Amino acid sequence: MTTVGHFINGQLTTDGERTQDVYNPSTGAVSKQVVLASKATVEEAIAAAQAAFPAWRNTPAIKRARVMFKFKDLLEQNADKICQMIGEEHGKISHDAAGELQRGIENVEYACGAPELLKGEHSKNVAADVDSWSEFQPLGVVAGITPFNFPAMVPLWMYPMAIVCGNCFILKPSERDPSSTLYIASLLKEAGLPDGVMNVVNGDKEAVDTLLHDEHIKAVSFVGSTPIAEYIYATASANGKRCQALGGAKNHAIVMPDADMDNAVNQLLGAAFGSSGERCMALSVAVAVGDAAGDALVSKMTAAMKALKVGPFNDSNNDFGPVITQQHQQKVVGYIDSAEQQGATIVVDGRKPEIAGHEKGFFVGGTLIDGVTAEMESYKAEIFGPVLQVIRVDSMQAAMDLIDAHEYGNGTCIFTRDGEAARYFSDNIQVGMVGINIPLPVPVAYHSFGGWKRSLFGDLHAYGPDAVRFYTKRKTITQRWPSAGVREGVLFSMPTMS
Repeated sequence: MTTVGHFINGQLTTDGERTQDVYNPSTGAVSKQVVLASKATVEEAIAAAQAAFPAWRNTPAIKRARVMFKFKDLLEQNADKICQMIGEEHGKISHDAAGELQRGIENVEYACGAPELLKGEHSKNVAADVDSWSEFQPLGVVAGITPFNFPAMVPLWMYPMAIVCGNCFILKPSERDPSSTLYIASLLKEAGLPDGVMNVVNGDKEAVDTLLHDEHIKAVSFVGSTPIAEYIYATASANGKRCQALGGAKNHAIVMPDADMDNAVNQLLGAAFGSSGERCMALSVAVAVGDAAGDALVSKMTAAMKALKVGPFNDSNNDFGPVITQQHQQKVVGYIDSAEQQGATIVVDGRKPEIAGHEKGFFVGGTLIDGVTAEMESYKAEIFGPVLQVIRVDSMQAAMDLIDAHEYGNGTCIFTRDGEAARYFSDNIQVGMVGINIPLPVPVAYHSFGGWKRSLFGDLHAYGPDAVRFYTKRKTITQRWPSAGVREGVLFSMPTMS
């Protein structure tokens, strides 16, 4: 059986005593094993990064950017192979995996602008013959801990920017689908990245805790569930590290009475069920304003969902594939059960999909639940599956109050033709990423990604301009060169720029 190991100091290694099974979610069968890094293995990776840092720190930004240009080219050349790996271990259909990879490549493209992003600021003659300027200097060795749902994209949110900023990186990806992440990182060596600048350690809590406590790690970026995000943020901060930890989500779509209902339904289909709902930006709740809008939405969704195709990753005609594990499959079904037990109506039931030839796969079909209330467990939780719940309210303000009251504030959207309503919504809703007739308002690579409330712990968002601030520290220099024969006298008062 194939064994997936680590990438340390430019070499692939399978050293380690502990292993964990990796499944093909489409078949339910074990496909390979991943080696779980020990504390010593993680420390080996950190030592390699430390050794590489001095030379990489002093490498001109333009040379760092050239590595990223080549890396982008290699990602595009090997896209089919990468998407195959994602499908085999995550279950994503090929078109969905290709979309994930492309969004990751866009962050590499942004990183290619390192010379512009890092050039700092300069002011001449802030006082007589005094100049002042600022520089963005790298932190040192930094780490990223990434989730299973985007094994290509989310790591590419982190290390391209960290590396072009002059840092060395340790990545701890999800042990559930490690192959594509490891392969993508190895392409950096082919692109010309010096050994030790990028390292990947597969592992579990032992590897995570080593990164959080090691004094040589200066910053940690995390994407995952909120309980773990809270732990990551608290532990990293207690150990003097800079940290951004992106947590859970419960994303709502307000459907106004004046919405283009056919368009809203089309958008909700993809946003709720794409990638089996295993997205932190998945739209899992539709808030219908008025019973007429609710009836129309449920009727049209029910009809449209008849055409949904769920099945194995290697059939591109399928709309979405399995969820990641059998345990997660049972968890999603459990939330559907609880909604029914608490009085909601299961309009379209995806608990027992029939997938010919893949009866042991971890599948959940598209599910539509009506009559949901804010008190139900299925509403409170982040289900992370192909489930859309419908809540009915009397007014737009009631819909906004519902959204604002939820503990998560990652993403939201509104479907309407009313510009005044849209502007009021975007100005006042307490959510970090907002869409107007856009169901998945994921910012492009040259903006930054992040939610509010318990969806984000830390001051800076992921990728884009915030990434430059997160992966660097500002240094400001003020200088004067006194003229020949002219020296200042002693000054005891606070100096001013005069």
